[in-house]
Amino acid sequence: ACVCEKNKRVTNCREEGGQCRCEAIGSGVTVDCTTLTSKCLLMKAEVMGSKSGRREKPKDAFEDTDGLYDPECENSGAFKAKQCNGTTCWCVNTAGVRRTDKHDSDLKCNQLVRTMWIIIEMKHAERDTPLNAESLKKFFTDTITSRYQLNGRFISGILYENPYITIDLKQNSSNKFFGDVDIADVAYYFEKDVKGQSIFHNNAGLNVSIDNEPVKLERTVVYYVDEIAPEFSMKSLTPGLIAVIVVVVIAIVAAIVVLVSSNK
Repeated sequence: ACVCEKNKRVTNCREEGGQCRCEAIGSGVTVDCTTLTSKCLLMKAEVMGSKSGRREKPKDAFEDTDGLYDPECENSGAFKAKQCNGTTCWCVNTAGVRRTDKHDSDLKCNQLVRTMWIIIEMKHAERDTPLNAESLKKFFTDTITSRYQLNGRFISGILYENPYITIDLKQNSSNKFFGDVDIADVAYYFEKDVKGQSIFHNNAGLNVSIDNEPVKLERTVVYYVDEIAPEFSMKSLTPGLIAVIVVVVIAIVAAIVVLVSSNK
């Protein structure tokens, strides 16, 4: 037996040609332990782990509104474009995040839409002096390229606006080559690391240290931008946004009424 350094949610590990190969829990798909496992297989394994009671439920909810679900994965590890829970179905992007309203099982998802841009926004704890922006940029660039094996050309920006840190990962289908790690998988590993739920074997998570000083992150939010805009209807908008739209509409109507009255 061997140890899968990049993924602890595996079983039946064996050496093949000098490399460790294991089966992902929940799907039985063989994973290559020299690189990141796809997010779809990791989510499936997490659902199985929480069902069997081996793992405590994460106290932090997922930042996408639906949280953890038991996904359907292709043999390649990619998400199937259509996901269902019983008779309720929806379409997802390559990051497995819902991009349509929920419908019945007749729903058609013609293609798996690519998430081409992922924005990771973090907020660090209050501190007396700001962090050094160049050191911060170097730390996150080195971490993403070495720990998560992402080619540096996919890191399009690391911005520091005290206390916010924003990392932009961009990777469209035309510039992703065979063997390139997917930005959706990187973001998932990163999010788990920051929350202290690392997927790496025997690893407590990511210790953010800038200029040899530990930095405590208070909040991390991941945003997804797809190659094709999502298809949500008005009813799925948040009540706050609806309230804003209503206020704007009321304001416009009021302005028209004023105009009509003044013309009389």
